[in-house]
Amino acid sequence: MPTMDHATQTESLAVHRVDPHARGSRLSEIILGGQDGLVNVLGVILGVAAATHDPRIVIAAGMAATFAESVSMGAVAYTSTRAEDDLYRSEQEREYRHIRAAPDLEENEVREIYARKGFEGNTLEKIVTVITANPDVWVEVMMAEEHQLNPPENNGSAVKTALVVGFAAIVGSLIPLVPFFFLPVDVSMVVSIVIAALTLFIVGAYKARITVGHPGRSGLEMAIIGTLSALVGYAVGLFFKVPVVP
Repeated sequence: MPTMDHATQTESLAVHRVDPHARGSRLSEIILGGQDGLVNVLGVILGVAAATHDPRIVIAAGMAATFAESVSMGAVAYTSTRAEDDLYRSEQEREYRHIRAAPDLEENEVREIYARKGFEGNTLEKIVTVITANPDVWVEVMMAEEHQLNPPENNGSAVKTALVVGFAAIVGSLIPLVPFFFLPVDVSMVVSIVIAALTLFIVGAYKARITVGHPGRSGLEMAIIGTLSALVGYAVGLFFKVPVVP
């Protein structure tokens, strides 16, 4: 028969079931900002290059898109993170009200949650007792198990997310733009597409390697999707091509 200590340890693992490495990781934010910046700016500069073939205009358009994109992505990341934080706190307050107003009902919900996980008998009752003895633990369990919500990292998480996404967007945006500073426009377009596709492939493969999936397939998928999306800008540029004045 499991002891109370064993039940407590079991519950501790259940409450903290979220991988702390995943919680602290900024990988998804870096990929979000970098990929979005790279693809969008690549589309802009390909379109402008196809329309004008003027390197100064291409660089000006690319730099404008770079910083506009980074600010926009950072702002979106900030507001979306704040919205998630607000949702968590709202549901958290609601759960505190529920355990005060209807503790028996909420206790039974905890029992049902862990019964579905395979616990039964005395072990199940010990787990329920441990959880419901502490209102904070009780609410945390309900947030994680019933609502599938993870707590905000800290009060500055929205600002950190915005900064990471915005900086990643700048770095990603500059990657396809660099060739236009040193090479003719026609050559730069090809080099830019190749560099962008290679970068997207590496990012996709790396993401699959440290998470789940096949690195080669993930990298190829990201490279193809990103490149095709950017080529839409090139097609638009060809449609609005400015005739060369002799």
